[in-house]
Amino acid sequence: MSILLIGLVLCVNFPGRVALAEDRPLWFQDGRPVAQALEAVAILADASEEGLSPRKYGADSLARALAAAQGVEALSPGVIMRLEQDLTDAMLRYFNDLHFGQVDPRQIQENFTPNTPDRFDPAAHLRRAVRAMRLREAVAEAAPQVPLYDRLRQVLAHYRGLAADPVFSKLWQSPLPPLPNGKLEIGDTHAGMPLVTLRLIALGDLPRETIVTERYEGHIVKGIMDFQVRHGLEPDGVIGRKTLAQLAVSPSARVRQIELSMERLRWTPLLHAPRMIAVNIPEHILEAYEVQNGTIDVQTSMRVIIGSALDTRTPLFDGRMRFIEFSPYWNVPLSIARSEVVPKILRDPSYFTRQGFEFVAADGRIITTLSMDDLEAVRIGQMRIRQRPGPKNALGDIKFIFPNKDSIFLHHTPTTHLFEKQRRDLSHGCIRVEDPVGLAKFVLQHDQVWGEERIREAMSSGVSTTLRLREPPQVVLAYNTVQVKNDGRVHFFQDIYGQDKLLDQALRRSVQTSQ
Repeated sequence: MSILLIGLVLCVNFPGRVALAEDRPLWFQDGRPVAQALEAVAILADASEEGLSPRKYGADSLARALAAAQGVEALSPGVIMRLEQDLTDAMLRYFNDLHFGQVDPRQIQENFTPNTPDRFDPAAHLRRAVRAMRLREAVAEAAPQVPLYDRLRQVLAHYRGLAADPVFSKLWQSPLPPLPNGKLEIGDTHAGMPLVTLRLIALGDLPRETIVTERYEGHIVKGIMDFQVRHGLEPDGVIGRKTLAQLAVSPSARVRQIELSMERLRWTPLLHAPRMIAVNIPEHILEAYEVQNGTIDVQTSMRVIIGSALDTRTPLFDGRMRFIEFSPYWNVPLSIARSEVVPKILRDPSYFTRQGFEFVAADGRIITTLSMDDLEAVRIGQMRIRQRPGPKNALGDIKFIFPNKDSIFLHHTPTTHLFEKQRRDLSHGCIRVEDPVGLAKFVLQHDQVWGEERIREAMSSGVSTTLRLREPPQVVLAYNTVQVKNDGRVHFFQDIYGQDKLLDQALRRSVQTSQ
């Protein structure tokens, strides 16, 4: 077979990928590997910088094969064809994984809208990069363009350095001694404090010149509080069970956590619309922002309350916010009516009137008086119970609706004190927002009719009204246990739904099956 025709048989059978067909080889010229081939192998060898595994792409074997090829005066067409195909296959897999991700998020219960299939073509991207001799630039272009990704990439290199450091890595080889009385407070002494202090220095929460002592006081307290903030803990300065557990996590474990977060950014649609509302479940934070030329302009941020990790987890998906309901009714879901509302009314019948409940019959009749027959009808699903608009309504005074099969929505709440809690997985699955007026202003900012005053009036009217949005923003319920703030500080959050564990297992299977 002519070398010029070899490229015609290079077809890569990846689901959703386009076969690469060329009229001449990409990686060889006159029977010898070109510089671009060596650079491609170097990129594959550096795949760990992107949170990917070089083993998955056969980087070592390809490097050995090209090194051997350089020592041969002229390779046979058959050898060239195999090397062409192997290197092309590896680079296509690499670009595909880097851009789209290594696993289908639906394998781990994340139902995001996928990227448009023709938005990124790994084969065309590779071909253009090789012809223009800009493979390294092509890597940056294929990676997620979310600013967080590049920050995570830098943090990944830092934690890899900590894990490989011959001094710092030893700090996690011995466990911390148990705490006296289960906690350590300011002024206490503890034999484990020197090791705690050294770990805080290694992680950047204390300066290197910090004096190591067994007494818990001074700058070390400030270091612990900074550490607690970065790990989603109450910054009370007390070293308790949760703080000790986070101090026990090694840099190598953090490396894996960062890799998982980078993988998620490949398929979480954070830039799919010019106006976005993103809720990061582990962080319990909502951000509303505009996207212009790939730049994110965060316009409001607030704390949220999410579904309980125990039994009512908030699902992960995206959708368009279509409606706002002011002064909403709360149509109590059957499961909540059976497990909570009906039992409360049976224990205290005045709860029905006090909380503003009413029955809705199958024919639409509204019944505002309490009877045991109607309660039983609710329990067996023949009648609904709902809560009228008002100060005690469980949805607060506003509801943000993005239609979905799980009936999840954003809403306010009368129990605003719960936003002060550090861990806020307290709802039945829907998301309670701390600043509903701020969110409504963002959603309606291009509608001159709806200023803040009118928003507040509609929220407090006590009359339920639904507004169809002219410019529906995109809502993403995302899951990321690592965040890097604008000041460069990395924050780690608890894997409250076990999604990191599921993703880790899926990625390990992906690497094994590709070898």
